[in-house]
Amino acid sequence: MPKSSKIFLLAISVALVVMIFVGVNSSGVSAASADQDGAYRQINVYSEVLQHIQSDYVTDPNIGTVTNGALRGLLESLDADSSYLTPDDYKVYKADSSHTGKAQVGLNVSKRYGYATVVSVVPGGPADKANLVDGDILEAINGQDTRNISLAMIQLMLEGQPGTQVSVSVVRPRRAEPEKVEMTRTAAPIPAVQETIYEGSTILYLKPEILDHDHVQQVEAKLKGMSKAGNKKVLLDLRDVAAGDMTEATRMANFLLKTGTIGSLEGQKFAKVTFTADPAKAIVPNAPVVVLVNRGTAGPAELVAAALLDNKRADVVGEKTFGEGAQQKTFELPNGAALILSVAKYESPSGKKLQDEGVTPGVEVASAVPDEDQAPVEQLGPGTAQGTTAPLQKPTVTVDEQLTKALDLLKSKPA
Repeated sequence: MPKSSKIFLLAISVALVVMIFVGVNSSGVSAASADQDGAYRQINVYSEVLQHIQSDYVTDPNIGTVTNGALRGLLESLDADSSYLTPDDYKVYKADSSHTGKAQVGLNVSKRYGYATVVSVVPGGPADKANLVDGDILEAINGQDTRNISLAMIQLMLEGQPGTQVSVSVVRPRRAEPEKVEMTRTAAPIPAVQETIYEGSTILYLKPEILDHDHVQQVEAKLKGMSKAGNKKVLLDLRDVAAGDMTEATRMANFLLKTGTIGSLEGQKFAKVTFTADPAKAIVPNAPVVVLVNRGTAGPAELVAAALLDNKRADVVGEKTFGEGAQQKTFELPNGAALILSVAKYESPSGKKLQDEGVTPGVEVASAVPDEDQAPVEQLGPGTAQGTTAPLQKPTVTVDEQLTKALDLLKSKPA
């Protein structure tokens, strides 16, 4: 195909995506007109850049690869959850969308700094046993660089049939080289809500691993049984809770809130929906509450933490959360490709978008990570060859300062 034809096809592809993006995000005729003028000017810039790539780059580039990279970058520049799927990717995505019979490695992932990033790890799962932790960068999955893969496809690549293997290259801060980790996919159930009693029987500690219907039901039952057990205060641990359902998160927040706004959902073409606490659904609206969060707290758990924090219903202790909370819509393109686009974002009662700002706790306490577990390769000691990595070691924390602070706060509150 002549170079001029290749450039024309790529320009048309980019123009199509830009026009769809403008159409989705326009609000009002005058605003749409201004946005389209800006978009068309950018298309001219893209065209000029492409001409330089074709005429001046060191080799004749693969135009398909360049096109896919440009479109993927366009979508990922919006947020981590927006993705461009090539026609081949979209076929795989549609075929696997039911997730029927799929097994997992126990990882919740997103994209940060261009790479797949571990948001949280499911306790007892393959990733946990392989010592992966929050914040680890997955540089590659099965040998494929995650910079060149959309988040939707990254999530699919981590799934598979029970017993099959997946290989990831893991990068950690201050590590000289990535570590290759092999994991076997399993269909292990998510652990039940963890319950512990502190300060005699006064403080009820609850830790769900996911905010789905089953686990929120478990929380509901335990809160309803508080009075019989003599529990007077609640410590809700949402650290590393990054999966679940926003509707269930709203329901769980309502257990502790009698009145007030829980959150809202809004987009440029998505009418604002506000979620308000129903007094009839509150279970313990007056019991003192402290919530624990960290950088692995994301999505539904962030909605709960923000609702309790903004309504001054609970003290929130820990670290700033990850920042997730958008609703996606899939747009099919004429060539068989597709866009997965965030069309609405969840907001806290104070109006902060969870996807953009996360939740900053009122009482900040950093996670304790021993320095020696993040030492450079050169300092790992005898027996470690230069240029290689020692096996991943999970940071061992002897004192949970976040939990200690949360308990101290609860102890000081009158029952």
